[in-house]
Amino acid sequence: MDMISDLKRAVCEGDEIKAVDISEKALQEGVEARELMDKGAVAGIQEAGRLWQEEEYFLPDIILATEAYKEAMTVIEPRLAREDLSFKGKVIIGSVEGDAHDIGKNIVISLLRCNSYEVVDLGVDVSLQDFVDKARELEPDVLGMGAYMTTTMRGMEVVIHSLEEAGLRGKVKVIIGGAAVTKDYANDIGADGYGDNAAETVGLVDGLMGVS
Repeated sequence: MDMISDLKRAVCEGDEIKAVDISEKALQEGVEARELMDKGAVAGIQEAGRLWQEEEYFLPDIILATEAYKEAMTVIEPRLAREDLSFKGKVIIGSVEGDAHDIGKNIVISLLRCNSYEVVDLGVDVSLQDFVDKARELEPDVLGMGAYMTTTMRGMEVVIHSLEEAGLRGKVKVIIGGAAVTKDYANDIGADGYGDNAAETVGLVDGLMGVS
C-alpha cells in the first residue's frame, strides 16, 4: 500500500478519520514526516484547491479537505518539529474584531503552510489592538486581516494606523481579504496587498517576500 498516495487521496476527499489513521501508520512504519507532509497532506490539499478553482469542487468539498489536512497535520507536525525545517517567512493572520467568519481564513492558512510559511492563526474576532501587539511580539514578515462584513472591515484601517503610530509599519507587510473587501479599499487604506481568493493570497505573499 502506498500510504503517501493514500494520504493525498484522503485529504483531497475530505476523509478526516482516514487521513489521521494513514498519517499515524505511515510514521510508525518509518515514513519521513517531511515527505509525508509534502507528498501526502500538502499534495492532497493542493489537489482539492485545483479542483475548486476548476469548479469541480464546491465550498463544502474544500472545507472538508481543509479539515482533513488539519487533522493529518496534528499527527505529522510533532514529528516535523524534530526535523530541520526552513520557512519562507512568518505570517500572522486573523479575522478582525466583530467578525466570527473563519472559513476563508482557514483555507488561506492551510495553503500558506503548504507553501512553507510559518503561520500563526490569531483566530476570529481579533481585537484591533491584538493585531498590533502580536506584530510587536511575534515580529512577522506579513500580517493578514480578513473581514466578511462591511461593518467590520473598517477596523483594518485602524490597525494600519496603529502600526504606524507604534513604529511597526515599516517592519511588516499588511495584506487584507474577505468577502467585504476590495482591491480599491486595500489601496485606499495603505495595505501592501489584497487577496481575492486563497490561492491568489499565496502568490501575493510570495511576491511580498520576494520568493517563489
